[in-house]
Amino acid sequence: MNPALRMRAMFALLMSLLMSSLMSGWVTWLNLGLSAGFMSHWKTAFMAAWPAAFTIVMLCGPMVHRLASRMVS
Repeated sequence: MNPALRMRAMFALLMSLLMSSLMSGWVTWLNLGLSAGFMSHWKTAFMAAWPAAFTIVMLCGPMVHRLASRMVS
């Protein structure tokens, strides 16, 4: 794997991990509060969200990066 693709994959892995953790935790908390089953529900939501988030970051990341660069320029 070339270094640029490796860097993109690592970025996608870390960004999707962070976003999936925070967003699934936030939405689980909004829906259930800090109930007895919170951690179990959060884990289920995270496991469903992370693969989708990783795919989205890998596929859409370059396009969003180009768009942001154009907006800032």
